[in-house]
Amino acid sequence: MKKILSLFQVLYTIYAFLLFTAFLLLIFPLVLAASLFGKLKGGNFIYMLCQLWADTLFPFFLMHHTNYFEVPHDRNRQYVFVFNHISFIDIPIIMKAIRKQHFRILGKAELGKVPIFGFLYRKAVVMVDRSSPANRAQSVRQLKSVISKGISVVISPEGTFNMTHHPLKEFYDGAFRVAIETQTPIKPILFLDAWDRLRYDSIFSLTPGRSRAVYLDEISVKGLTLDDTKMLKEKVYKIMEEKLIHYKAGWIKPTDS
Repeated sequence: MKKILSLFQVLYTIYAFLLFTAFLLLIFPLVLAASLFGKLKGGNFIYMLCQLWADTLFPFFLMHHTNYFEVPHDRNRQYVFVFNHISFIDIPIIMKAIRKQHFRILGKAELGKVPIFGFLYRKAVVMVDRSSPANRAQSVRQLKSVISKGISVVISPEGTFNMTHHPLKEFYDGAFRVAIETQTPIKPILFLDAWDRLRYDSIFSLTPGRSRAVYLDEISVKGLTLDDTKMLKEKVYKIMEEKLIHYKAGWIKPTDS
């Protein structure tokens, strides 16, 4: 029985990858056209295409996504969205989670080298290269520029996959510095099922099922200065950690194994 289930999972993953590639090729000419209209208008249209991509693929993947709001969410406000980074499927989930407001994602520069997908990726995200402080500082400047244009930003403060069985790994300062310097409130979003749908250690771990995003209450940065970065980072970390435990996220275990 176990071998049959493993075979099913491999076949399901291949099926999902082929669908992913086919739809990517389908929207590629539209992305090319949109890129001619500049980073603002063209970028907004590319994100609409990415949301259409997620809306189309999730039913074919037999995944059902639901957004939950612990408090009412104001889509007319700008935010620095922060989320827990646990899976390769986080970006499609972001496209399902954040709707009816413009945003840009901070993404790893190395993904821009992937054929075809990399072109869309480079046009859609603010890329970060953490190989040097200068490169990281450049990414922060780009994020601040995006916010100055009335667009929200989406950042994983963990930076890379949380490859532990703890709720979160250590946070970087970037998201909190950007929030303070631009006086933009932080809005945490929890992805409760991303690890269950696709683990970071194998693309053949993809499974159908539910996907939940939980919006937490916004965290004000009004009046804070860069001297408060550490305090703000620890505050957001504690809130997200406690909520992930409360909602019993699947990767959390008493000790690493």
